[in-house]
Amino acid sequence: MKVVHKEFIIKLDAEGDMKDITQRVREVVKESSIKNGLVNVFAVGSTAAVTTIEYESGLVSDFKTLMEKLAPKDADYKHNLRWGDYNGHSHIRASLVKPNIVVPVVDGDLVLGAWQQIVLINFDNRVRERRVIVTCMGD
Repeated sequence: MKVVHKEFIIKLDAEGDMKDITQRVREVVKESSIKNGLVNVFAVGSTAAVTTIEYESGLVSDFKTLMEKLAPKDADYKHNLRWGDYNGHSHIRASLVKPNIVVPVVDGDLVLGAWQQIVLINFDNRVRERRVIVTCMGD
């Protein structure tokens, strides 16, 4: 079994900015020469997340609306009182979505649906440069 790690940085705006990183992940898989296995995509930071979605403006907007309903920005978070950074909602949202996903690799490519993209999300209340670690494992 072969294991390959690669990382890259993506700059994201605040409050739920979402970027399609599918092509970047595909490039890492191709460079790894792994034909069959798994790829783990991990966002470093407690206010960042990775998931899949049909990356189109309507769903991106719907996703932001859902996050506001699940963890409203103006709710009373103990984290905000303790640290004064007013991003308690950011931590909760990121923990709900999770910092990583695992995608199968078959014949040297990601196994994704026709309209399924891998996205990186910054839930923090400020602009951030997010570090993404991609780990390819397989033969």
